[in-house]
Amino acid sequence: MTTPTVSADAAQHAGGSSFYLAMRILPRQKREAMFEIYKFCRKVDDVADSHGPRNARLAELNRYREDVAALYQGRVSERMGGFLGPVRDFGLRREDFLAVIDGMEMDVLADIRAPDLATLDLYCDRVASAVGRLSVRVFGVPNDDGVSLSYHLGRALQLTNILRDVDEDADIGRLYLPRECLIAAGIDSEDPHLVLAHPNLGRACAPLIGKARDHFMQARTIMDRQPRASVKAPRIMAEAYAPMLDTLQRRGFAAPRDRVRVDRLRLIFAVLRYGIL
Repeated sequence: MTTPTVSADAAQHAGGSSFYLAMRILPRQKREAMFEIYKFCRKVDDVADSHGPRNARLAELNRYREDVAALYQGRVSERMGGFLGPVRDFGLRREDFLAVIDGMEMDVLADIRAPDLATLDLYCDRVASAVGRLSVRVFGVPNDDGVSLSYHLGRALQLTNILRDVDEDADIGRLYLPRECLIAAGIDSEDPHLVLAHPNLGRACAPLIGKARDHFMQARTIMDRQPRASVKAPRIMAEAYAPMLDTLQRRGFAAPRDRVRVDRLRLIFAVLRYGIL
């Protein structure tokens, strides 16, 4: 059986994003597998972020679990059909798909507000590093280094997103800044909007900036010892996202906070440097 052509739905979900540009430089088989992974993650994320009743969203996530179980039993649902080839060709693991769903479930069971550091790390592992563990198998990074790269780059990207999206998350009742950092900064509230209005918000965010930088550094060390072809896509993502930490630090966290975005020119340069030149 040939690897299925990437669906129009998968391309539509990825189109226009930094992810899309980074994955476009991959060979066709790997590119299409990554688009399917991206589509899966976006679909379950949409379930978690929808405004439907929690019970209905939990039931939908359970249906995705059933779809994953069916896939590994040789019974493929319509929405998981695009994974027939990737699971066979790249050895994608069921537990990584399930971890992604478990991470989305954390957002559905209750709005996350000021989790402790251990809970935040678990969340990052599920919603980001598990995606990385699926991805490195497609990229062809050897297992031990692939797991380590997923650990560090997944957390680096997710912490950067958390710092970037504090206002958007607050608007839906969520606050991912860890409780320990808030307390250390003299912030005793877990109410998202009260925390974001506090004058010490920048102090609470500073440790996460440091953690994200360290994870980017560890990820680069791992990528430096890999063959260029196997890490060109994750390098592009790292080069696009890591500078956002400097932008966030320069901007500060006092209101009003301008939206920080991936520098499109830097992203294009990274694509040229690692994907083409």
